[in-house]
Amino acid sequence: MSKRDVRKVMVWAASCIGLLSSLSARAWVYPEHRELALSAVQQLDADRRVIFDQLWRSARIGNEQRLCEQGADQTQELTPSCIDWAALSAIAGDHSCSSQEMMETARSSPWVLSVADVAAQLKVDLARLPVTAEPDMSGRAPNVLSDAQRRLAGQSVRAQRINALRTADIRLQRADTQYATRAGYNNAHFLLARPSPNVRPIDYASLTLRPGSELNAIGVYAWFHLSALQKASRLRSGALDSDQRIELMRSALADEAFALHFLQDTFAAGHIAGSWGDASQRQGTHDFYNQSGLEVFTWSGGGNSVVLMGDAHMRAEDARIASASVKASLEQVLDVVSGRVSEAVFATLADAPLQPDAFNVCSARNFPSREPGQRVRQADLPLLESTLIATAVPSLGPGLGAMPRFRSEVGPFVGLAGSIDGRAIDGGFIRGQSGTGAIVGLDLSVRAGFGLDGVMGEAGDGLVYASLGFRTDSPSSNQFRDVTGNTLSGNLSAAVPARTGVALRLRMPYYLVPGDLLLASPLYLVQPQAFADMAVTAGNGGLLGLQSGWATPVGRFQFVLGRELGITFYGLSGDDQLLAPGVQSSDFGRVVNFKSTSYDLPILEYRPYRAFSTNQSSSVLFQFYAAADVPRGGAVRFPAGAPPVHLQTVWSLGLRLIFDWRYYY
Repeated sequence: MSKRDVRKVMVWAASCIGLLSSLSARAWVYPEHRELALSAVQQLDADRRVIFDQLWRSARIGNEQRLCEQGADQTQELTPSCIDWAALSAIAGDHSCSSQEMMETARSSPWVLSVADVAAQLKVDLARLPVTAEPDMSGRAPNVLSDAQRRLAGQSVRAQRINALRTADIRLQRADTQYATRAGYNNAHFLLARPSPNVRPIDYASLTLRPGSELNAIGVYAWFHLSALQKASRLRSGALDSDQRIELMRSALADEAFALHFLQDTFAAGHIAGSWGDASQRQGTHDFYNQSGLEVFTWSGGGNSVVLMGDAHMRAEDARIASASVKASLEQVLDVVSGRVSEAVFATLADAPLQPDAFNVCSARNFPSREPGQRVRQADLPLLESTLIATAVPSLGPGLGAMPRFRSEVGPFVGLAGSIDGRAIDGGFIRGQSGTGAIVGLDLSVRAGFGLDGVMGEAGDGLVYASLGFRTDSPSSNQFRDVTGNTLSGNLSAAVPARTGVALRLRMPYYLVPGDLLLASPLYLVQPQAFADMAVTAGNGGLLGLQSGWATPVGRFQFVLGRELGITFYGLSGDDQLLAPGVQSSDFGRVVNFKSTSYDLPILEYRPYRAFSTNQSSSVLFQFYAAADVPRGGAVRFPAGAPPVHLQTVWSLGLRLIFDWRYYY
């Protein structure tokens, strides 16, 4: 390998490490976020609904074509032609990084309607599926057959959900090229873990809101909700012209919609339990609890608990619990606008900014200090507390009593892999040996690489690794036959003899053609976002979308041609030998020394569903592959002085069973 190739590999490795910080684990999917906001508006009483509608009518001025007539458009179906206020909380965070960017995206982005279209179709697809499998409530003794049928039905539903999300994620990434990387830089969408069991609500609030604290869902919500309240309070001021009032109304609604995205996140199970650990643990824990549910208590106290689900698994009860807090938050803004909340409770901020809040929650890791006049006052805390008291008490951080953690296929790893395969060959190395046969092989290797599976979902595959191993093959079942028609038995007489070799294997996703990410890796040094977008697309099926996983009730299938190359060097420790026909028809044959290099390309891969793991990762998978065994040499060892033999490539198709163990660090 040249120095230039080494540099490319180093750049590629650096880019993989950079992508680890870009992995995003969102809470509710777009249609679920919008549904929670819709439900909150629908539950408003008549007086507050009038105020909300008035604010939205003013916010639409100048943007009537893009912003829907109704702020909560219940009749919106597939292919939306406009964006309503309820959709803003879905655009927030996942498709924009600040309230200001969210509003500009909704008003003028050329791609946001495509995003809304994808979300509308995803809503329809998810509505067809039950969220959880029905338990057996019959009381009868367990029955193996009925239990297997129930499990198969559950896996069938899971497969349909994975495929629906797969299709939506690919379409969303094409519409919004920063979709996969935008929200993964920090933990803004997660609840901050409690440092100890006896943390009081007031102490936890201080942790989440104070300057310098790590970004978290409660803190981000409070930041933008306070901005909305301050703008709402300024609307009570008479020192505004009509244009300023319109801009301020639009900004207040924008800040509140952005805030609500993160309030909604606090009711997703994976975001309550999944905020600490390395990248693999955060993603795996997030995915496990979103699918399996989590029992939680709220800060309001008492002995009652609720079970919450997560991303793409929202039930009616989840929506009811979350929308109640969303409604309470929106009511506060409307009450400040209308004067229901007196200035003694929330004083008018005469210099509240006219524009939506520009704080970027994607690039920041910690909360900055707000401008002096915009900071949380002691008198503001009851408003925040009345909304947040119904949110879940987050799980503990690292240490005793912490929730079990689970891993995803994310991060750098070392591992071992063992495989057994059988392949059908089209003849032998000697011309004229055309009879088909079969070979069985064993392979044991060590490997190291980066797991980037599931950058956007379970259908993704961003796995990158290199492996070095030892391989041994049985003799082929088809035998050497000389021109006299005599046959022999034993290894030397096989058309392809038994051999051992050193096996190398490289796997890497590609954007359009195999190896293009490696060739394009210098782009990471000058335009890291552009390269990250390419890598994310590659990890989720490539530009053509042909290589993303397809879920079924029995496991995942994936077309992988071009992603993986195996090379085995036979004869490194000494020449292999085979028999070739003699020079004359009466001669018995020649003993030939040769070496060969075999190239195999996996075509189709099948993997049973991966079980969640608490520390390490192991899986079984099957590969259907094609191989070409290219010989070198052909020197005749016996009889002495006989002319060399011209050898030919042996083509084969095979099936490989692989056991893959990895340790992530």
